[in-house]
Amino acid sequence: MKIKRVHYLVIKSWIGPLVITFCISLFLLLMQFLWKYIDDLVGKGLEFSVISELLLYAIAGLVPMALPLSILLASLMAFGNLGEHYELISLKSAGISLTRIMYPLVILTFIVSLGAFFFSNNVLPYINLKMGALLFDVRNKRPDVSIKEGVFYNGIDGYSIKVGRKNKSTGLLYNIMIYDHSSRMGNLDVTVADSGRMDVTEDKRNLILYLYKGETYTEVHGDKRRNTKKTHPYRQDKFSEQKIILDLSGYGLKRTDENLFKNNYQMLNLKQLSTADDSLKKAYAVYKNQFSKNLLRTNFFRKELKNDTNIVHHYDTLSNTICADSVFEAMSAKEKVRVIDQALNYARTTKSYISSTKNDFMHKKKWINRHEIEWHRKFTLSFACFIMFFIGAPLGAIIRKGGLGMPVVISVLFFVLYYVVSMTGEKYVKACVMPAWEGMWMSSAILLPLGIFLTYKAATDSVILNIDSYIDAIKKIFTSKGKKK
Repeated sequence: MKIKRVHYLVIKSWIGPLVITFCISLFLLLMQFLWKYIDDLVGKGLEFSVISELLLYAIAGLVPMALPLSILLASLMAFGNLGEHYELISLKSAGISLTRIMYPLVILTFIVSLGAFFFSNNVLPYINLKMGALLFDVRNKRPDVSIKEGVFYNGIDGYSIKVGRKNKSTGLLYNIMIYDHSSRMGNLDVTVADSGRMDVTEDKRNLILYLYKGETYTEVHGDKRRNTKKTHPYRQDKFSEQKIILDLSGYGLKRTDENLFKNNYQMLNLKQLSTADDSLKKAYAVYKNQFSKNLLRTNFFRKELKNDTNIVHHYDTLSNTICADSVFEAMSAKEKVRVIDQALNYARTTKSYISSTKNDFMHKKKWINRHEIEWHRKFTLSFACFIMFFIGAPLGAIIRKGGLGMPVVISVLFFVLYYVVSMTGEKYVKACVMPAWEGMWMSSAILLPLGIFLTYKAATDSVILNIDSYIDAIKKIFTSKGKKK
């Protein structure tokens, strides 16, 4: 019963900070997402439902990244609070070890890690598919019509519009000039009006311009091709009121078929990634084998018919191959020059062929590596939750500081270290510098021993973060050296 109450106390002190820090982490990562894509969202007149849908997908996609940081920070805060209020000391004095205190949280962290893995494998590909398709549509949506004073607006296909002045209270536009070049033959039609107003239809497919007191100049020419060196007659039409309808069908948000993105590596689960990776590797091997055969057949062992009977072919009776040195020596000086020139041309052609094919090999290899990166990422992000707990919990027990002060600073430092190492390893894999398993597990290989070391030090009540202990150790070293002298 006593142990159960202790476990209940530890779980209660850990769950609260975990929920709070998880929400804070999601918010900070969401701000980073908005900062990254702010240029694609602003000024396009997106509906609130579209923005809400995009943010919902973004938040769900950031869950695997927010979990390790929140677990690290929550573990630091929970055990820091227990140590600051001397509850850890009381429990240890009662004969309960730190590992026994951490036991229920280890189980919970393991469950959270499993949940993170299933989320990354089953839910995240679907979210990436939805978000990728929606983000593609948002990026390709044309911005809303926004005509500034004194500046030509060319956002509408086939038209250039200039407004001299706007009256914000009445919505009237003054000194309007419209160049119509929708016929793709230059500025044949020019409309000038003293004033007007602009409205958009309810379906936002058309822009209606109501013009007052103006003139339209239309250039008239007989042939289809316009000669800029000749003068052409023009027609002038005056009007007191005119309505111009401009097509805005390209400005709406068009939803793309999601099936176009479903084969991307970010939209696949483990089974699909393994199948795609296997297919890509087989295609890569076939392409490599075909390249070798082509290189040997058309470049290294090129055969041409010779009508010159003066060339004596010497064959090796053992291997039945041509003895190149003997053949070359049997040629005349003129033939040697011709053969050398031809060989140089063959060498240049072969070098160009190898260089161009090398880029294809590199592109295919990088595409394979991206699939392998995504395969390992589903494990590394889940395993990071487990590692962060074994860093945060013992650190909190050692520093004995709760709240959002010291724990936040230490958590950010460790998470930045984890993130930088992870991104560095992933970058090396994308550049084909190291294999995928090595680059993706680099951060875990560095932080796991650190977590084991901190857990051991906290379980043995080490003064690892006590500066005075290090000063005393240094003093002892210098004192012993002085006695020996």
